[in-house]
Amino acid sequence: MTSPRWLDRYLAGRRDQVWHELRQAGRAVRQDPDLAGEARLVCDEMARRARQNVEVLVERLTADGYRFHTNDDEQRPVTPHVAPTTTAAEHADWLAERFGDVPMTVLSWTRLVGDVWLVGSHPQWDTSASGDPLVVELEGARHPDHPPIRHYFDAEWNGWREHSEEDPDAGLFVLPLAPDRLHKENVSGGPPYGIVLPDGCVDGLFAGETTMPFVCYLNQVFSHGGFPRRTGSQDEWRIRRALAKDLLPL
Repeated sequence: MTSPRWLDRYLAGRRDQVWHELRQAGRAVRQDPDLAGEARLVCDEMARRARQNVEVLVERLTADGYRFHTNDDEQRPVTPHVAPTTTAAEHADWLAERFGDVPMTVLSWTRLVGDVWLVGSHPQWDTSASGDPLVVELEGARHPDHPPIRHYFDAEWNGWREHSEEDPDAGLFVLPLAPDRLHKENVSGGPPYGIVLPDGCVDGLFAGETTMPFVCYLNQVFSHGGFPRRTGSQDEWRIRRALAKDLLPL
């Protein structure tokens, strides 16, 4: 089969068309080694762009005097971006083995982006905590003193399996990657945001405020400077525009 040259078209700016084709192809892409290899190149390029965007956002927020902190009353300082560790690729392999099929975009993020936590407080935007700041934690490297994140994922998976055996309407399993928007602002809320699994497609479904492809969610977040939800503040538009300026589309 002639290769669709997805990466060339992606780099040429035809990203929407490439993602449409990859999603339409479903899990069949993985069954052809050549197509699977080219799809992974696109996902890796997406992840490299996402990492650059994250690094730019952290730099800009820091320059603004933004405080990155925990989503609790203590508001302890946190590191907003932890790069992938030397075992990130092995952890990505574990995810794929543990949960069956994991979308390629999620595996590329694990290997190339790292853990992101943009929860905090902006000195000129008093409702920034309500903006649903980006959080994606797949490796758990931000918590070196805690039990490995695999234990948490395992517990969630086993709990869902037990529940689904008792309740046929339990729904699909969602691998938790982030607190929901209310928990991010230290308010009791709903279940965590995450990725629906298993899913053998190139790009998976991100279950957040709504369910959408993971890359669509990321593009929405970056187009709003890392804070995709409107808060009604008079200052937020100016700040979000400045944060989003020249970020790379995925």
